[in-house]
Amino acid sequence: MHRPTVTDLNSSAPAPSWPENMPLIIETSRRRSVDYGLRPESVADFSPLARSDLSVLIEQNRLLHAHAVPAMETLYQQIVNTHNMVILTDATGVIVHSLGDDDFLEKASRVALQPGVAWSEASKGTNAIGTAIAENSPTLVHADQHYLAANHFLTCSAAPITDHLGKVIGVLDVSGDQRSFHKHTMALVRMSALMIENQLFSATFEDAITLHFHTRPEFIGTLMEGIASFSPGGRFLAANRNGLFQLGLPFSALQSHTFSSLFGLPVSALFEHYRTAAPGLLTLCMHNGVRVYGRAQLRLANNVFQQSLSGERTAPANPATAAAGANQAAAQARRLSGLRYLRTGDPQLELVIDKVTRVLGRDIPIMIMGETGTGKELLAQAIHNDSPRAMSPFVAVNCASIPETLIESELFGYEDGAFTGARKKGAVGKILQANGGTLFLDEIGDMPFSLQARLLRVLQERMVTPLGSDKSIPVNVELICATNHNLRERMARGLFREDLYYRLNGLVVKLPPLRERTDLETVVKKILSTQAEHGRYYVSPEILALFRQHRWPGNFRQLTNLLRTAIVMAGDEMEICLRHMPDDFLDDIEQSPDPDTTVDAAASTERLLAQGASLDEMEQSVIAKSLAANGGNVSATARALGVSRNTIYRKIPGLK
Repeated sequence: MHRPTVTDLNSSAPAPSWPENMPLIIETSRRRSVDYGLRPESVADFSPLARSDLSVLIEQNRLLHAHAVPAMETLYQQIVNTHNMVILTDATGVIVHSLGDDDFLEKASRVALQPGVAWSEASKGTNAIGTAIAENSPTLVHADQHYLAANHFLTCSAAPITDHLGKVIGVLDVSGDQRSFHKHTMALVRMSALMIENQLFSATFEDAITLHFHTRPEFIGTLMEGIASFSPGGRFLAANRNGLFQLGLPFSALQSHTFSSLFGLPVSALFEHYRTAAPGLLTLCMHNGVRVYGRAQLRLANNVFQQSLSGERTAPANPATAAAGANQAAAQARRLSGLRYLRTGDPQLELVIDKVTRVLGRDIPIMIMGETGTGKELLAQAIHNDSPRAMSPFVAVNCASIPETLIESELFGYEDGAFTGARKKGAVGKILQANGGTLFLDEIGDMPFSLQARLLRVLQERMVTPLGSDKSIPVNVELICATNHNLRERMARGLFREDLYYRLNGLVVKLPPLRERTDLETVVKKILSTQAEHGRYYVSPEILALFRQHRWPGNFRQLTNLLRTAIVMAGDEMEICLRHMPDDFLDDIEQSPDPDTTVDAAASTERLLAQGASLDEMEQSVIAKSLAANGGNVSATARALGVSRNTIYRKIPGLK
């Protein structure tokens, strides 16, 4: 999806130029402030919600929070170092999440621009957040336009976030020092709010046909596109703001329409279009005679897909299934959503991103190498989200986690009765689910050898034949694979097909392990900002030094779990210290050999060899060095050398 950008947000401007209706909005808001009993010199209530109440509030706004955070990160990158902060509130104006420049946060704390504090008009008088809610309109409040004198140092740009029915469910706001006002800020806030609305819209209608359309094809996939969702049978469900505008009908009138009546195409023809090997944009004629271009997402349950093709009626979606889909969408929204967010300053990673950027949309398969936990799936998702297929499915398959007896049916699907225990009416395989989008085969090196030939045939012929069927179905997918194995070694051992290897490795990139990266501090800050529901946690210098010393065998997966645990242990303390670290991590640190000691021991061994020392003498020398490095602690020495305590005592007879 198109991301809002601005060429320069650091330059300041003189007195802002207001839209014509803004003075009227401010005046109307000021009258409401008086009616609330507030006075300009009043001292507002800046006390935040209790921690438990704030946790409940965040849970109540879980989907909003999950979809807004990535957009907030994007917005913040556009205004970084401009003495501003980005704020998300609920429908009543209570702050749910915030992030901003450190140099402005201290000023912001004076007026409690922090999670848990209410910024409704009834609480703070005229302010961008509260007034945007009251007016259901983007609102800019600058300097002394704030009703309370305490807030005159602020300039604030806020836009309401609405659901598919037009109801305000939250507010996105940028607040900063009034001297840092920039005319572009409001435009960025409005575009970011629209981005959040579109993502929430898509998450709301999981089991549906969703059409992205516009009169100009180049606008599909941007914030200008219209989006409309329909039931599997074609009944109109909802449309986003731009969709309603382009359709030219009020929501109440659209409820009696279908996909066919609005766009002149039967649902069955839509499905047939997406069965082709390379489905292009649809050309549709709207009910008013206007021609539009469209791209549909068929995010339907497998059985619904089959029933829709045959014209059968379907039962309403199971609420539990819908809730699970919402949870999955929320989890997905928490992921960093594009390649630009993975740029954290490490030169090795920068080179990887530059390489994959060059092949986006070129139908070149990508192979991602790297140790377990280095973020291979995260990179694959980012590649998909930045590709021309971003609006189509991203389907991930872990070849190592699916039992060998089931992986064939998972990948290729099956017909009714294909094998004992097969689901009635069969199932669509992962490859067909990814049709038009991206198929990510994780741990491809663990794919059973017997299936590798069939996968190769699918990739070459672009046709899939489900188990138990004699019909081949055209398929068009972008392929990304990942592995922590050395595939050349597996080929030499006869575990991986050479022809499949050369079909998969169009571009091979290797993700560096965490211990080799130079951006550890930035990575830690980013993980803390995404894992903490509220609060600005940070690690102490002592902990950061330990992090740099650690080998991180589990890479980012290990680091993320460690920080999540540390956040819980820290509680209300914002600084994560040694006492918040789990014991197993501290044990690993204690057992890690000192690099300097290792070098000294190696040098000492070389000297002894040159002097013709015996093996026993060399062993005793190494043990003595290690004992000295560990302060005479026999247990620590045994762990460092990988031997038993008895071995230490046997080699050093005089040791007590």
